[in-house]
Amino acid sequence: MKEVIDLRRSDIVNVRRAVDANIGRRVKVRANKGRHKYAVADGVIMESYPSIFTVKIDAGPDTDGRLVSYSYTDVLTKDVQLLICK
Repeated sequence: MKEVIDLRRSDIVNVRRAVDANIGRRVKVRANKGRHKYAVADGVIMESYPSIFTVKIDAGPDTDGRLVSYSYTDVLTKDVQLLICK
C-alpha cells in the first residue's frame, strides 16, 4: 500500500515539474464540465503553487479573459488536459 501512495506523490511531482517548465507558454486547455461536456480554451500558464496552477484564458467571442486555477490532481485524473502550443 505504501508504494502506491509514493507512486502517486511522484506522479504529482512529475506533473508539477512539467507545469513549472512551461510557465509563460501558450496552452490549449480541455476541462471536463461533467455529463460528457468539455470546455476548450486557449491561454497561458501564469503561476505554479504547491497544490494548484493558474492559467490566463484568452478573451474570445464567448468568453472574457479570466484567470482560472486547476489542481495537479485534475491533470492526473484527466479532468483537465493541457496541450502545450509550440
